[in-house]
Amino acid sequence: MTLTLRSSISFIIQKETKFLKTFDDVSATVTYAKMKPSFRLKAKSSMQVAHTLNSEGTINEKWEKVHAPSIVHSNHDNSKRVPVFVMLPLDTVTMGGNLNKPRAMSASLMALKSAGVEGVMVDVWWGLVEKDGPLKYNWEAYAELVQMVQMHGLKLQVVMSFHQCGGNVGDSCSVPLPPWVVEEISKNPDIVYTDRSGRRNPEYISLGCDSVPVLRGRTPIQVYADYMRSFRDRFSDYLGSVISEIQVGMGPCGELRYPSYPESNGTWRFPGIGEFQCYDKYMKASLAAAAEAIGKKEWGGGGPHDSGQYNQFPEDTGFFKKDGTWNSEYGQFFMGWYSGKLLEHGERILVSAKEIFQSSGVKLSGKIAGIHWHYRSRSHAAELTAGYYNTRHNDGYLPIAKMFANHDVVFNFTCMEMKDREQPDHANCSPEGLVHQVKTATRTARIELAGENALERYDAGGYAQVLSTSMSDSGSGLAAFTYLRMNKKLFEGDNWRHLVDFVRNMSEGGRRQRLPDSDSRGSDIYVGHIKKTKEQKQEAGTVLV
Repeated sequence: MTLTLRSSISFIIQKETKFLKTFDDVSATVTYAKMKPSFRLKAKSSMQVAHTLNSEGTINEKWEKVHAPSIVHSNHDNSKRVPVFVMLPLDTVTMGGNLNKPRAMSASLMALKSAGVEGVMVDVWWGLVEKDGPLKYNWEAYAELVQMVQMHGLKLQVVMSFHQCGGNVGDSCSVPLPPWVVEEISKNPDIVYTDRSGRRNPEYISLGCDSVPVLRGRTPIQVYADYMRSFRDRFSDYLGSVISEIQVGMGPCGELRYPSYPESNGTWRFPGIGEFQCYDKYMKASLAAAAEAIGKKEWGGGGPHDSGQYNQFPEDTGFFKKDGTWNSEYGQFFMGWYSGKLLEHGERILVSAKEIFQSSGVKLSGKIAGIHWHYRSRSHAAELTAGYYNTRHNDGYLPIAKMFANHDVVFNFTCMEMKDREQPDHANCSPEGLVHQVKTATRTARIELAGENALERYDAGGYAQVLSTSMSDSGSGLAAFTYLRMNKKLFEGDNWRHLVDFVRNMSEGGRRQRLPDSDSRGSDIYVGHIKKTKEQKQEAGTVLV
């Protein structure tokens, strides 16, 4: 959809721009082409100064265009284009089940569209949608968002978020699991992950009870499947068009892993090795059965006794040290079982997801955590406790990639923005080595690789690293990139310029130079900064963000 703006005011991105007004700091009236009745957006600025922009949709070249940056493909291979998505705030839908700041959201989506962004990503929280009771779903706020995204000509990546929000890196709000699920946890604490000291983690239901009817007569896998089926039925008209991807949550933070490094209450701190999460009664029973099956009953009593504590380093432990028991016959047995259970869990959920969405036209994806600390050590301790059996002698990501390939699932990976030299020496990090290994695994498995940044970054260096990772002449580049995350800081002057430049580069194969300091022609970017008269001596931002 091409949007145009008729106005006597020229939108200019000034070099001295301090910030672009974001969210509900804006006052504007907008009309969209080919939509009746017209849509109006109005919100007051933080200075309570109302700027009203009357506009109507048209393709008249005499008027200033409002559209995504023009893309020229004639001089390079369009297959190298990497679409960019932007994650929406975690609290896009409130605990009350309403869309949070809808007018500001609409304006922000317009700004993202103008920058050439392909679409946005949103967490669809289990704890919000099914909070009123089993099989009682409330999708209305998300329906409002989907329609808004469609109106702005964007795509939507939807995350089936079966985990709790809160207690991890970047969690800015709290969304617990549904109250009726929390009630079941209080009755049977073993249905959540448990560490060796007995600490329970309520982030996500333990995979040990995947096939046990612990949720009021349904198994967790059945509950997830019913949730996805209800979503499919509610949004069938948008699947494959507006909703282009379903990312299937399979663990804490939506990632296929164990909650081995929980930040809540200071339990874990970077770069601790974390702890194994296999001490609920269901996991312990599974381990005992696996040990007995190979005639090693003594191995089934629990996890490794010498694997240390959350904030220790590999060399502090008997299990993870250089010549530790991680590489012994017992260590290989335990890690094979522990990582194997995680793979089985992912496969169970993806089998259901594929059956539910197979004829809808949407892509399915799964997210894997970028655990880059202690990557240079032999044991890769932090990856092992998370369930990735990746050591100097064993590839932990190829089995995951092959499992994803069996179900046509996109492999989504984090830490794409990180450089080795930016990490502290004592943490033995190598995010670049890790990303290279994952790219090799996905290429071998012949599946698509998509990326995300692990931490908020607004600098040109972070974007340049993602750009370098995403482009490849060997067929191992990125299929898409999702930027974390939309907030007010993103729309500040230099931050916004870096994002726009990044999106343009991703669209054009990295061949475009840096954006000019201003764009007075109104041909590429309509978001801008308008100064008030000198007599008022105040700035008034007019940006639809």
